[in-house]
Amino acid sequence: MVAQVNGLIAVDMDSEKVMLNIDTGKYFALDQIGRHIWELIESPCCVSKITEVLVEQYEVDQVTCQSDVLAFLETLSNKGLVELV
Repeated sequence: MVAQVNGLIAVDMDSEKVMLNIDTGKYFALDQIGRHIWELIESPCCVSKITEVLVEQYEVDQVTCQSDVLAFLETLSNKGLVELV
């Protein structure tokens, strides 16, 4: 399961989600799909559920979607924005 870390301020700006990590003072912006994933992990969520939702809403196959979601979550984890729970 993956979830957003505590201590982030996030706001919607047009089709993006912009976040501020209070601890580091760094800003991050997510595009529409990144924003959708971010909203899915407001509460702890498993990668398979995230993938399932995205496959239903976008024209992408299961394998590609899961690979892309895992890469995206790894990037967010490396930036200290998500945690495994």
